[in-house]
Amino acid sequence: MIWIMAVATLVLAAWRVNWPALMEDKQRQHLCFGGAIALVPLWMLQAGIRDGLEIHFLGLTTLALMLGWRLGLLMATLTLVLITAFGFETWPEFGVNVLLGVILPVSFSYFIFLLTYSYLYRHLFVYIFVAGFFNAALTIAVKTAALAGYMVWSGDYSWAMVQNDYLTILPLLLFPEALLNGMAITLLVVFRPQWMCTFYDRDYLINK
Repeated sequence: MIWIMAVATLVLAAWRVNWPALMEDKQRQHLCFGGAIALVPLWMLQAGIRDGLEIHFLGLTTLALMLGWRLGLLMATLTLVLITAFGFETWPEFGVNVLLGVILPVSFSYFIFLLTYSYLYRHLFVYIFVAGFFNAALTIAVKTAALAGYMVWSGDYSWAMVQNDYLTILPLLLFPEALLNGMAITLLVVFRPQWMCTFYDRDYLINK
């Protein structure tokens, strides 16, 4: 069931990508693959006490805001393929990792951006601090909680073990994850705003 959900979501994302336009846009191609490769060392820096309960920074909020939902999903999946091939994750858990480690956080991050774009005042600082900084903290919290819930539901670990050895680390991740993404988004908006497909000068800068 998990594999079906993961594959169906990725197929839907790939089907909606404008592939002819992407093939003609060399800069967009470089951004896509550069974003995927940039996440590889970030995801390799894992820490954990028990197998399957490792933690690492995500960086997926930046990827979602830079590439959008569809390409963000596909490129994050490429990152997961690479770190799994390198032995940092296992192939039997690939479906779970795609669903809870890629699809869920990328979709959540992009959904939060859509909420801020639709309901909050469109200003540069709203984009950086709400759609970027706070969004990233919420995203890693949701991803960690979802994986914890899955581990308990699957019977791999008890709730007490997951809570003591995994969830207690979560508060230590919130600010660094938020800061990492907030700084990256700030630099991109200031120096390379054209790289951010969700940032529009007419909405966030002009007449502000």
